[in-house]
Amino acid sequence: MTAPPAEGVRVAYDDLPDAVRGWVDEVLGESVVEAVTQPGGFSPGAAARVRTAGGRRAFVKAVSDELNPKTPDMHRMEARVTAALPAEAPVPRLLSSYDDGTWVGLLMQDIDGRQPVLPWRDDELHRVMATLDELSADLTPCPLPDAQEVGHEWRPEFTNWRDTAAAGPPEGLDDWSVRHLEQLADLESRWEDAARGDTLLHLDIRADNLLLTDDRVWVVDWPWAARGSPVFDLVGFCPSVAMQGGPEPAQTVAMSRIGRAADPDALTVLVATVAGYFAVGALAPPPPGLPTVRAFQAAQGEVALRWLVERTGWR
Repeated sequence: MTAPPAEGVRVAYDDLPDAVRGWVDEVLGESVVEAVTQPGGFSPGAAARVRTAGGRRAFVKAVSDELNPKTPDMHRMEARVTAALPAEAPVPRLLSSYDDGTWVGLLMQDIDGRQPVLPWRDDELHRVMATLDELSADLTPCPLPDAQEVGHEWRPEFTNWRDTAAAGPPEGLDDWSVRHLEQLADLESRWEDAARGDTLLHLDIRADNLLLTDDRVWVVDWPWAARGSPVFDLVGFCPSVAMQGGPEPAQTVAMSRIGRAADPDALTVLVATVAGYFAVGALAPPPPGLPTVRAFQAAQGEVALRWLVERTGWR
C-alpha cells in the first residue's frame, strides 16, 4: 500500500486574526475556549473543531491569500454550495461565512465523527458506497440553479493527454502511456459527453473528505462542486481507495448502484480522463503551499492507469 502524504500547512486557531476569531465568537454567541486542529487534507490554513464556554461546538476553516492565492476563492465557493444543499443530504450545515477580502472563513456544523480506517475496511467502504448512492439521489436534480456544468467548469483541467500528445511526452511519463498517447487523447476528447448530467458532484471524494459516525457517513469539503454525472465522482474516488489499501477500482465500482448501471464506454472514457489528470498532473511542480499533493496524485495515477489497461486491453 502507498501511504498518503502529509497534509497541507495548518494554521493554529489561536494564530488567526482577531477579527476572524471575533466573528466565530459572535456567531456562536460566546467565546471559544478550546480549539483542536484537524489532520488530513491538502488545503493550507486553519481547520479546527472549536468549543465555547457553554459547550457549543462548531468546525472552523479559514485561509488568507498569503498562504495560497487560490484557496480563498475555494472557501467562497464552498460557502455558496453548502448553503444551497438540501437538509437531508449527508453534508454538514453551513452556519456562517466570513470574508474581509484577505481572510475567508467558514463556520460549519461540527460532526463528531472520524475518517475511515486505513487501510480500508470492507464494512466501512460498503457504508461509504451506499452513502454516495444516497448523495447522488439527494442532489439530483442539481439543487444549485446556477451551478456550472462540469464540462464548462473543468474543461481546462482535463486536456492532459491531448496537451501531452501535442507537445510530446514529458520526462517521467510511463512507457504504456507514451505508446498509447494518441488513443488516450482520443478517449479524453469525449469526456464532456461522458460526464454530462444533472447531479451536483463533489469532485474530490476521498477518505479525508469523509467522516463516519455510528449511523451515518458525512461528505465534507465542497469547493469543487459542479453539475454532471455521478459516475464521474465514482471514477474519481476509486483510485484513492486502492492506493489506500482497499480493493481495485472494478470491485469498488461494483459496490455502487451508480457504478453497476454505468454505460461501459462512458466509464472507460472517464477512467482515461481521470488517469490523465493524475498521471500527467503529478509530473508538474507542486502548487504554492501544497508540497505533497503531487506524490498523492502520482500514487492515484498508478492505480488509474492499471484500471485503464484492464478496461482497454491495450498492451
